[in-house]
Amino acid sequence: MPDRPKLREVIARHGLDARKSLGQHFLLDENVTQRIARLAGPIEHRHIIEVGPGPGGLTRALLDAGAETVTAVEIDARAAAAVRELAQTDARLRLIEGDALKTDLPALAPAPRRIVANLPYNVATPLLVHWLREAASYEAMALMFQLEVAERIVAAPDTDAYGRLAVLAQWTCTSRVLMRLPPEAFAPPPKVWSAVVGLTPHPAQPPAELFRSMERLTAAAFGQRRKMLRSALRGLGGEALLDRAGIAGDRRAETLSVAEFDALCRLI
Repeated sequence: MPDRPKLREVIARHGLDARKSLGQHFLLDENVTQRIARLAGPIEHRHIIEVGPGPGGLTRALLDAGAETVTAVEIDARAAAAVRELAQTDARLRLIEGDALKTDLPALAPAPRRIVANLPYNVATPLLVHWLREAASYEAMALMFQLEVAERIVAAPDTDAYGRLAVLAQWTCTSRVLMRLPPEAFAPPPKVWSAVVGLTPHPAQPPAELFRSMERLTAAAFGQRRKMLRSALRGLGGEALLDRAGIAGDRRAETLSVAEFDALCRLI
């Protein structure tokens, strides 16, 4: 591996103290970042997009794992300076300064492309939903979340964690927790455990209009979890819609399978 400065030296040189307002918790342990790169699946001959690289710990691991290219998207000017410094030592690394929520990621790198990222916790969920809308553009994603959010993504029906995020993620992808990390794995340590979730898009993806319908459906169904579906879905067809799908109106959203949500969505 290339001889690089220690990450703590990079942080000190660029004044890169983690900011709560940006949801930053940095991964500095090379063993952890290398393991994430391995768990992310095949890296060689892939174009990797990383969001929120911070001082570049995971970025280094992705480059060392043999990525064809790594495109790092960073909104923090201090972190961008650190990544720019790293890019001067490896032509495969490209820096994009900007907000990932407002960036057309598929346009940044050719296929096959993957997203691998230790996501800023304060925008992790909206980022995921945004990428699920365009899941066909990615070969796979390996994303770090707070453990509670990760459990919501992979949750099964009829469990407390099952909700809108589980339906959207599992409707478009095969999802599983790849690894869990304690707070002390990060600098500074968050107050909660974290987890890396692997998402592999299904071969067939819903068109944009159908995805928008699923977003409306799940927002209504889970908006008031304790309501029966006949009441929760009144604005989308209520009892008549449920009858057409063969779903009892006295059921609640958390009891429906992803396949049942798909059937309702297509009727809408």
